[in-house]
Amino acid sequence: MTAQNSPDCRSAIPVCADAPVMGLADGSGDIDDFDPDTMRTSGCLEKGSISSANIEHNTSWFVFRAGTGGQVGFDIEALPVSGSGAPTAEWDFAVYGPDVDCADISNGTADPIRCNYEVNDTNFTGVGVNPENGQEGAPFLKGSQNTYDEWLDVQPGEIYYILINNFNTNFDGDAEPFMLTFTGSSVQADQNTALDCTLRDEFLGLDIVACEGDPDITLSALNSPAGPDIANVEWTVDYEDDGTIDATLTGTGPFGAEYVVTSPNSGRYFAEITTISGTPPAVGDYGGILITFHGVPVLDRVEILDTNLTKDPDQNNIEFFVVGNSDYEFAINGGEFQDDPVFNDVPPGLNTVIINDKNGCGTTEPIEFLVVGYPKFFTPNNDGFNDTWHILGVETLTNPVVAIFDRYGKFLVQLDSNAIGWDGVYNGRPMPSTDYWFKLVYAEQEDNIVVAKTRQSHFTLKR
Repeated sequence: MTAQNSPDCRSAIPVCADAPVMGLADGSGDIDDFDPDTMRTSGCLEKGSISSANIEHNTSWFVFRAGTGGQVGFDIEALPVSGSGAPTAEWDFAVYGPDVDCADISNGTADPIRCNYEVNDTNFTGVGVNPENGQEGAPFLKGSQNTYDEWLDVQPGEIYYILINNFNTNFDGDAEPFMLTFTGSSVQADQNTALDCTLRDEFLGLDIVACEGDPDITLSALNSPAGPDIANVEWTVDYEDDGTIDATLTGTGPFGAEYVVTSPNSGRYFAEITTISGTPPAVGDYGGILITFHGVPVLDRVEILDTNLTKDPDQNNIEFFVVGNSDYEFAINGGEFQDDPVFNDVPPGLNTVIINDKNGCGTTEPIEFLVVGYPKFFTPNNDGFNDTWHILGVETLTNPVVAIFDRYGKFLVQLDSNAIGWDGVYNGRPMPSTDYWFKLVYAEQEDNIVVAKTRQSHFTLKR
């Protein structure tokens, strides 16, 4: 099998163990696969014997899915250009998994689980045992010049990404070849099932989550099982991913086999292949590839689930709703982030929320939201904090009136929506520290009918 170069993790080439993969790496790679600072601190990527090995150059990405459990490794063999002379490339690698996202790889959340950026003194590098000198793989150690890492122990269904890096390019513009061969006990037991070869039917790659404004994504049908038998490729897209094709697209490159997806054109993209021989596969990537672009989170609304102005429960519980379908986390009032959009016992009054897109597509500025409720206590000591008591957010209610009583039922003061609040004074005399009662009356619409609402409860004056 001959594979085109894929410089982007998001469009990694699906491979399996049924045959060696003849790979090529050309150009300058895609340094954007890694944040430059992340790359210097991610696993072994910064730890080669040569300090300048902290770069991504002439890279190619592959992805495989384990078909059976067991031991898996691979050999990367440097090959000479055009079949003559000695190999000019020095290949390095990193393996990520199981089941990580490309976004986590690029932002440094996911470190490689196997890798080697060591100076090669053989034509082989990989995972397992070096077939040229019999040297067994070991955890990466800078300066060891052991170019093999330890075997992978995989479980069925797990997905792994392989980054292959050409550190020592020939700089003459010619693509440099390598051979990728899978090894290990599970491969020896059954080469056809050790890695799931049906992944190659998804030759457009695994689904991609990207951010609005990210670089264009190039899809290629050249890695399909049709191989050199491709006569023509027709591209279609289902923008809503609802099972209805919305448009036929024009591809570029040989046979129209490439299509460039630009932000923010989310959708499921399909490649329908016509072969020269007319033999299957006449239809390309069977499930298509779903590409989803996310932007900075947008707050849709805040719903009040409960409030301490109701009798049960006596707390303020809220839920945030965001425009979009990405993965979000939320933090209120400068606190810690949580995945759950529901917050319990939120303070009454004006609060703030920050929403973060966990796919790395942006974080909002603090957004204010109001919870109408009453504080459980106040401290009228003129320190500028909690010096008065009132229903917080009372100005949003219709015709509100608040009456305050002592614990014996004696009326003390009445507050409307314009009042600053009660300062703890009655007839010019500071009232003692104890519990006080209030009665709130306001109007609210229910089924287009205005009804009176009443709430009675108590709060504490502390001195």
